[in-house]
Amino acid sequence: MKKIFSMNRFEGWNLSLPLIQGGMGVGVSLSGLAGAVASEGGMGVISTAQIGFEEPDFVGNEEACNLRSIRKHIVRAKELASGKGMIAVNVMVALQQYREHVKEAVRAGADAVICGAGLPVDLPELVEAGKAKIAPIVSSRRAAALLLKIWDKKYGRTADFIVAEGPEAGGHLGFSREQLDDISKIRFEEELTGIVEEKKKYEEKYGKQIPVFAAGGIWDASDAKWIEALGADGVQAATRFVATKECDASLGYKKAYVNAKETDVKIIKSPVGMPGRALNNAFIQKTERAPESVERCYHCIKNCKPAQIPYCITQALIRAVHGDVENGLVFCGSNVGKIDRISTVREVIEDLMYEKEVKMP
Repeated sequence: MKKIFSMNRFEGWNLSLPLIQGGMGVGVSLSGLAGAVASEGGMGVISTAQIGFEEPDFVGNEEACNLRSIRKHIVRAKELASGKGMIAVNVMVALQQYREHVKEAVRAGADAVICGAGLPVDLPELVEAGKAKIAPIVSSRRAAALLLKIWDKKYGRTADFIVAEGPEAGGHLGFSREQLDDISKIRFEEELTGIVEEKKKYEEKYGKQIPVFAAGGIWDASDAKWIEALGADGVQAATRFVATKECDASLGYKKAYVNAKETDVKIIKSPVGMPGRALNNAFIQKTERAPESVERCYHCIKNCKPAQIPYCITQALIRAVHGDVENGLVFCGSNVGKIDRISTVREVIEDLMYEKEVKMP
């Protein structure tokens, strides 16, 4: 098999593959999945969103449990990786404890911090130079230009890498509902090439490479080759890693992916305030008809108003990851319908990173 990407833009990185496993919360990408991806030479990512949900004192003590679990999962993931690859965290800017999560992840030894669900304009001040690589998730050249300019002017620092996420991704998306209703009009390949072009001025100014990883709807090596041709240096994939033996989600959650059809996927409005892609299950249908009673707040999202949201996203995600997939929220990418079995991290990586050689008859 032939590897798709070269590694000439990753000097000094502890990666043998230009691959990021996307962060998925709550509880989908923890130390088990992240450690397995890193052990294969990629960047495994732990989602910090309500990461402490399985701690016995979580209810009423969410912040302390989350901080405790960030450290626990980073340490465990690094043990599983055995010195290979990199362990990163995905911290949503929309989290109430966004700043605390970033700082604790860096103290615990994370190799990189990736932030989306908002623009992480203050990320450089939370990460001491040299302690961990930092990267934003952006969906347009405009967003990349704005953030890189702010970091340059205010902090004298630039991104170590960039994740450019397209409209086919799962979870919280950087596009409006109107845009997602007609994806054919979104020219993401133009945005991607624009992001690649935008960061060049900062590469020159800071004398460093700033690799761009493309994300959203990346299924196999043919997608990776197309992304490479557009100027990206690697890929981020998330959905494909859910239905693996190493994923931290329950078997029931993984089977929901295996059983899903393309027609089961729907664009929803999350209580976070952003559109997202999820399985159109009984829970989604029920909460669209009538809001679910929100009995308590788990202090997850900054701007959440419990009296005004259709359901508690923390409760919905915890129910799903534990296997109650019809009564919970199941985020997914657009290609979930292509998954037909539970595989392994190694098999997924081979599909994504290596072009299969055609044997002559």
